[in-house]
Amino acid sequence: MTVVQDGGGDIRIAVGITTVMRLRLDERLDHLKILTVPDDPKLAIAAISAAAEAMFGWRPSLDRLVVDSASAELARELMSHGLALMAGADLVLLPELIMQRRDNWLVNAERPPWPQLHVMTDDKRHPRRSPKPVGKVYARFIPWLAEVISFRVANTEGDLHLLHRWMNDPRVDAFWNEAGDLERHRRYLSGILADPHMLSLIGCFDDEPFGYFELYWAKENRIAPFYDADDYDRGWHVVVGEDAYRGRRYISAWLPSLMHYMFLDDCRTQRIVGEPAAAHAQQLRNLEVSGFAKIKNFDFPHKRATLVMLLRERFFGDRLWLPAATSPATTS
Repeated sequence: MTVVQDGGGDIRIAVGITTVMRLRLDERLDHLKILTVPDDPKLAIAAISAAAEAMFGWRPSLDRLVVDSASAELARELMSHGLALMAGADLVLLPELIMQRRDNWLVNAERPPWPQLHVMTDDKRHPRRSPKPVGKVYARFIPWLAEVISFRVANTEGDLHLLHRWMNDPRVDAFWNEAGDLERHRRYLSGILADPHMLSLIGCFDDEPFGYFELYWAKENRIAPFYDADDYDRGWHVVVGEDAYRGRRYISAWLPSLMHYMFLDDCRTQRIVGEPAAAHAQQLRNLEVSGFAKIKNFDFPHKRATLVMLLRERFFGDRLWLPAATSPATTS
């Protein structure tokens, strides 16, 4: 799905080179007028959702969009998909609803959350976790970079040499303490891939790998004894391995996108936690800017850490997927 904004607030939604919907934005009234609608309701829903994401991203001052000229059938479809609600006589799109639409970003959006069944692992009671995905799991166009960020599941065949090089970077080793030979990193990655509560991801900008991420379910993790972990709390670790992708410009893309993926992956996840080193002042500043609250300091056996936490309600309510106002651009 491609979103193109023409002059004067006209918006064209295209699939490839084929226009599937045309809309017009009246910013004074916060109205989105639908000019043409495809016959396929599913395509219409996707097109309106893509247009709304673009409008809220390009114009952060908008807190809602009123949809004009929507047929009664389309209005029912929008509301049944959780994308719109009625405010008096108006059909309204809200950014916090649009950004929770899994179909826009998850590669396998139809994969439902795993039914809940509690089990015991090492004296920890937790929900049985779903089978791990494979391949690419998430993609999002970043307007201020004009690049697509994506996350794919790591594997030992294609990613071991990347991880080996990154873990031996002195800047990475200062916080991970995992420098070593290739066999050490093979064992390390194989262990993470075999662990049901962990998910290893490779982050890419326009398919160029830049970092390694480990996501974990907090209930089964070493962090669980240090706070009252909920069943679907999730946490993460990060290695930014490529110097070209360090700095605030890229953090403002990959950090909220990673949080977005975790919140979308299971709608029962209400909190994301982290445990950076308490001495890592720069990382703590980055996390605060991104909406994480510092809860407390505590001691792991290997480091003094700071417990940080991001609430689902804050992420979507405060639009933390956007670092600042961005300029109109073509998205895909």
